[in-house]
Amino acid sequence: MKILVINGPNINLLGIREKNIYGEADYPALLAYIENSAQEFGLEVECFQSNHEGDLVDAIQSAYGRVDAIVINPAAYTHTSIAILDALKAVALPAVEVHLSDIHQREEFRRLSYAGMACVKTYCGLGFAGYREALKYLAEHYSNRP
Repeated sequence: MKILVINGPNINLLGIREKNIYGEADYPALLAYIENSAQEFGLEVECFQSNHEGDLVDAIQSAYGRVDAIVINPAAYTHTSIAILDALKAVALPAVEVHLSDIHQREEFRRLSYAGMACVKTYCGLGFAGYREALKYLAEHYSNRP
């Protein structure tokens, strides 16, 4: 099973930005964690990060016919991007939303997730472990799909 892991804006600044919210670990550490988690569940992963909404939409669209599922952390676009929602709906692949912080315990505007409306599951507030849980969920629920 092949999974595209998409990270949105400012995730590349992990370890630098708001350490009280996102912790000390940097983006390369996240990528290594994702790769190790994928290996644990016998999955192949491809990771993509961009600070640009259109690039994220292009990545979602490019997943069609190429991967089996998507794990997505749209970051700030979670709360603003109908384009990402529409792209996820268009490709109709199983998608799991991940957020490092608990968006439901933060500012009011962060509680609405457009992308989550097209996802089969959401993990938030688990830090890096949210990605592992997302991969595990997809492996357990979608690895036997035709």
